[in-house]
Amino acid sequence: MSEIEIRPFVASDVDGVFSVILPIQREEFGIEITADDQPDLSSISDFYQSGKGQFWVAVRNGQIVGTIGLKDIGNEQTALRKMFVAADLRGREHGLAARLLAELLAHAEAEGIKEIFLGTTDKFLSAHRFYEKNAFAEVSRGELPRSFPLMAVDSKFYRRSIIAA
Repeated sequence: MSEIEIRPFVASDVDGVFSVILPIQREEFGIEITADDQPDLSSISDFYQSGKGQFWVAVRNGQIVGTIGLKDIGNEQTALRKMFVAADLRGREHGLAARLLAELLAHAEAEGIKEIFLGTTDKFLSAHRFYEKNAFAEVSRGELPRSFPLMAVDSKFYRRSIIAA
């Protein structure tokens, strides 16, 4: 298997980001969502790459095969968004999701972020297990910061505290 590079998003990545995310949302999980329903993906540099936020892509052979975003929501808090890994690269044997998350957590710690929140759907059962295994604790919708960017499809929420080294 060829090497996978994880790096910050650049503007020329936008089509590749849509090409990995939309099929997962629509075909795998049957979520009726379009590119137009996700304006954050059309303006990644403004939406994610501002404040203490960032957006990373995983690239193999010039093709984007994974994404993860961190949105600065103020008050040393952030939202983890758009974590997607191509189906053929999921699972512990590939470790790609863990590598993407490790990149995000290292950035969060370096930036002095105190908490990371995320929302997901009831359908992403393997994602729930992944987040729980990685020290995210389920919280109620009412425990989210007011600045948390709620998505209509989100029904399950998590929080992870970051302890500075």
